Amino acid sequence: MVTEIIVDQLLQSPSVYLTSLFVLGITAQWLAWRFRVPAILLLLGFGFAANNFVDPTQIIDSELLFPLVSLSVAVILFDGGLSLSFSELKTSSLVVTRLVTVGCAISWILGTLAARLVFDSWWISCLAGAIYTVTGPTVVGPLLRHIRPNPNISSIAKWEGIVIDPIGALLAVLVSTAIASSNFMQATWEIVVSLSAALAISSVVGITVAMCLVFMIRKHLIPDYLQNPIVLMSVLASYTVSNLMLPESGLGTVTVLGIAMANQKSISVSHLIEFKENLGVLLISVLFILMASRYEFATLLKLGTPAVLFLLLMIFVVRPLSVAVSTIGTSINWKERLFLAFLAPRGIVAAAVASVFALELRHLAHEGHSSVTNQMIGDLDKLVPLTFVVIVGTVAFYGLLAGPLARYLKISERDPQGFLFGGADYLVRSIAAALQKEGFRVLLVDTNYDNIRAARMQNLPATNASILSDFAREELDLAGIGRFVAMTANDQVNRLATLEFKDVFETSDLFQLKPDASEKHRKAPSQQLKRSRYIFKGGTTHRLLDDLVEKGFVVKTTRLTPEFPYASFQEKYGPEAVLMFIISETRKLEICTDETTAEPPVGATLIALVPKLEKNAGTSPPGSSSSTETPSVS
Repeated sequence: MVTEIIVDQLLQSPSVYLTSLFVLGITAQWLAWRFRVPAILLLLGFGFAANNFVDPTQIIDSELLFPLVSLSVAVILFDGGLSLSFSELKTSSLVVTRLVTVGCAISWILGTLAARLVFDSWWISCLAGAIYTVTGPTVVGPLLRHIRPNPNISSIAKWEGIVIDPIGALLAVLVSTAIASSNFMQATWEIVVSLSAALAISSVVGITVAMCLVFMIRKHLIPDYLQNPIVLMSVLASYTVSNLMLPESGLGTVTVLGIAMANQKSISVSHLIEFKENLGVLLISVLFILMASRYEFATLLKLGTPAVLFLLLMIFVVRPLSVAVSTIGTSINWKERLFLAFLAPRGIVAAAVASVFALELRHLAHEGHSSVTNQMIGDLDKLVPLTFVVIVGTVAFYGLLAGPLARYLKISERDPQGFLFGGADYLVRSIAAALQKEGFRVLLVDTNYDNIRAARMQNLPATNASILSDFAREELDLAGIGRFVAMTANDQVNRLATLEFKDVFETSDLFQLKPDASEKHRKAPSQQLKRSRYIFKGGTTHRLLDDLVEKGFVVKTTRLTPEFPYASFQEKYGPEAVLMFIISETRKLEICTDETTAEPPVGATLIALVPKLEKNAGTSPPGSSSSTETPSVS
């Protein structure tokens, strides 16, 4: 009895509740990464489960909650805007433009018609149709990170998901304005004025704040340690000021602010992006659990069959039709169209906008506003629960379907094992040729055109560019590639290259050659700054590998068999052989580093730099199913 009282008091404690939100949110993110499932599903599940233990409405009042949610959404949309580069739109601008205009209009109209299955009022149906046009970075971003589709489709989905949020919120404002107006002509005029004002406010405030921030940072008027806090302050201030000027125009303002910051060339925003990404993950994790915990899952089920039918229409009719019409005459192929037609999850923005407008219309009703009828008030009780039905249903459906669909359509890979190489000298080409022969995709980048030409003569994909350039980071087609290896002769370039690609690949998939021993103390990064792993075992610097190649060492592929296990391999090639890669029987590729301790098992395929033996001693080992040397190409 005493224990139950103590537990109950702890659960009702605001500090315990808020701490639990962070713990559950980040735990869900980690479990999603560990088991390769969409994080949003776990976040929603934790949120609905939390409702069984605590009533959040008793801890955080709605009047405080929704402003906090709105400010958090503003930060998330700014983070999304920071990731939008105009260079991504070279081939997809027409598709994005149509999706956020024609596609949005179709979704609104069809969504309104479908919503009549749930609501009795046309006005509330129209409001719901407007709200459900949004998708948003809170759900699209994590799904894209989980699926990793090709660059073209990723760019389209990312741009649509971020730009459509302020548009959907603005549509909801227009509907709300029309509801509050006393006659049709007045409503029409107010809608035109509101739309024009929203576009003007978002553009002027967003661009002006961006220009001020860029100027102050470029002129060193803000110290480094205050740049992130001041940018965050500016985002929240511009969002609030815009909303004071016109309700819900702030979402457009912070989106424009992010896009303007991302596409200016005066200052680097990489440190801003990293900070906002980390903050965005934290806010998304907390917000989904916080909003979901306000409703019992049983409440959603009470909406019954009409809500299920509405959800099915949104997934199988509204979205496919809007994509089909929007992509007529565009350059994307049918596979990409099909994937886009089944990628429209709704997220925290839909929940926040629905909650805000439900509150506003109730306030109008309490004030005795005649335009808000009893029929509307009854429908408002269904708006937020229906929104969570849409969120849960679309996130579950698209989250579980999108990955397998993308792999079936061959526009993504679940675990891409290909390699991007920084450098294309003789050894890199030999390694790449061996990997490509084993079925792994490779791509070489080098500033030396002779190296690139030699790579192309070996039928190796290669690009003549600096690995440190924006082109290498933003324009290369990395489909099927999940690892980066910096193998240039310049240790400093290798280190900088791995830093440049830290936003493209996971830290565990970034590799570089060890710095040369003579330069170690002067040039090598400290352990705290090192963002990559040293590739290959021992002191495998570029100079050492070059020396081995000069001695006649070659890259060789060998399959271990019962008659020729790893011990025999070591005996044959001696201690100087450098084991580079181990390919398991299931075609899982492991890169050898100092962390590799397990002995390669029988059945594995080894790629190693070994001494070139005489012909009579270099024949295939007994029982070896594959033992080939990479041909020498200068």
